[in-house]
Amino acid sequence: MKMPPFELYVPSSLDEALEKASELNDSGEEFDWIAGGTDLLPNYKWHINVKRHVISLSGIEELVTLSGTHIGSMVKVHDLATSDVTHNVLAKAANSIASVMIRRSGTVGGNICLDTRCFWFNQSEGWRESIDWCYKCDCGTEADCRVIPNQNTLCVATYQADLAPVLLCLGATIHLASPSGTRSMPLSEFFELDGITRNVLEPGELVTHLTLPEEAMEWDGDYQKLRQRDSWDFPEAGVAVLWKSDSSGNPSSLRVATTGLESIPGIHIEEAEAAIADWRGKDSVDELAESIRKAVKPVQNTWFPPSYRRKMVKVLTKRACSELLVR
Repeated sequence: MKMPPFELYVPSSLDEALEKASELNDSGEEFDWIAGGTDLLPNYKWHINVKRHVISLSGIEELVTLSGTHIGSMVKVHDLATSDVTHNVLAKAANSIASVMIRRSGTVGGNICLDTRCFWFNQSEGWRESIDWCYKCDCGTEADCRVIPNQNTLCVATYQADLAPVLLCLGATIHLASPSGTRSMPLSEFFELDGITRNVLEPGELVTHLTLPEEAMEWDGDYQKLRQRDSWDFPEAGVAVLWKSDSSGNPSSLRVATTGLESIPGIHIEEAEAAIADWRGKDSVDELAESIRKAVKPVQNTWFPPSYRRKMVKVLTKRACSELLVR
């Protein structure tokens, strides 16, 4: 597909990037931020929500800092996966993303802010035009949602990024910057349940970094993922389970989060608390897995049907909890 024309800006500092964003906003011009480009550029080639201006973050050194508690938004996924300072479950999730070529280009911020996906939306322009577009990219036609027709108030495109569920379980805080200042919030408050809005980012605002609490390394756990192929594909379902153990080896704290199943990643607090309130080993794991299966609500807009994805959520939860049963 031929790339549509756009003007690219490459600022060398965060202040310069925000100044350019402010200038474009004030002039009424739409623009996109580009990090690694592994999601944005394919979408542009398919003429999906193309903007006339693009601001690259590749030249901003202050966004690439990586430590045990600080993850810059421009840290490459490959570097996160291979660094000695990365939490082992986060490293596993990072290493499961796409292929090594994508991981060497894609960034942490790009993965967290990944556009939601739907097989009615992520197609060529000619294909989408032939079905009269869709609610997420209606091109002025006021087209209806193809997944849940006749509601046209909520996009149900699916969030299919791998890092978010692990970061949610680790209690990550996300930090944002805009021409009007900075703000921070728990990562759980960053996402919005709408496949179009996706998150709380305001026009001209970007993710600068994420921070983890000092006690993040005290959590053990696992991340399990369902996908069509062993590389390249987005998760059809992903489950992160992290825990702290008491002196007897039983979990004293437990967190579960999912991805690839709804328009936002899910953090399952009530289900996790119920599991450890009366811990009975395998029986508790079975009950936890069933409760997570019931909690998720996938729709028919990815490769595998919703019934299979829900069934596999139960399987993935049990797999992620397997180390809890061998202690």
